Amino acid sequence: MRIARFSIDGNVAFGAVEGDKPDELVLDIIKGIPFAEHELSGTKVPLAPSDSKTRVRLLPPVLPSKVVAFGRNYAEHARELGNEVPDAPFAFFKPSTSVIGPGDDIQYPPFSEELHHEAELAVVIGRMCREVPRERVADVIFGYTCANDVTARDVQRREKQWARAKGFDNSCPLGPWVETDLDLATASDLTVQLTVNGEQRQLGRTSEMIHSIEDLIVNITEAMTLLPGDVILTGTPAGVGPLAVGDEVAVTIEGIGTLTNKVVKRG
Repeated sequence: MRIARFSIDGNVAFGAVEGDKPDELVLDIIKGIPFAEHELSGTKVPLAPSDSKTRVRLLPPVLPSKVVAFGRNYAEHARELGNEVPDAPFAFFKPSTSVIGPGDDIQYPPFSEELHHEAELAVVIGRMCREVPRERVADVIFGYTCANDVTARDVQRREKQWARAKGFDNSCPLGPWVETDLDLATASDLTVQLTVNGEQRQLGRTSEMIHSIEDLIVNITEAMTLLPGDVILTGTPAGVGPLAVGDEVAVTIEGIGTLTNKVVKRG
């Protein structure tokens, strides 16, 4: 099931996305929240409505208490930036205020002159969990979505730590929805690609990860509790590069969908 979070006429709700063609998608509004008992209401609204009186807008599919991201988890990406391949998972955080949804603007931070894209598979946690054993990892996963770990690369190099470089406002686009029907084995071998203005920049597979999805969740839950809706970013394949004001950047992950955002100047 594809579960989206959306607003309609000022009201926020979750809905199950139905349909295959982009111009025929509808949302079946969910009663309750997806992380607890819920059911489909049968009340459906078009995702791309022709009726201008109905305003449906996709929001970030979840509002995480934290985004735990793992760096240098694809060998070719580590090497393209002149970094060593880490022996163990290498975690950092993006704050909840960095999260935006599909169609939202990525605002170019005024303290950077080198903004980069990073396409990533995002894992959405479905239940409170800590010290998750490897054999129970699948039980704590709610689903998967697309992410763009937007990075101020010059700031990352200059400051040596990544809080500002990767945690600024609008630096974590997520969406367009959460796909809950992918099992762990399937999610571990998906195509990840990114285009800028229609030109392909990144292309890889999640099977190229150095540390698997299981490795990452076991690693981080040894240290902290994850809550429903928390997000794990699993790393980016090679091909990261610059973004400029006016660029349209799209992350597409096999079996999930496409997350599109535009880069604008911060006003």
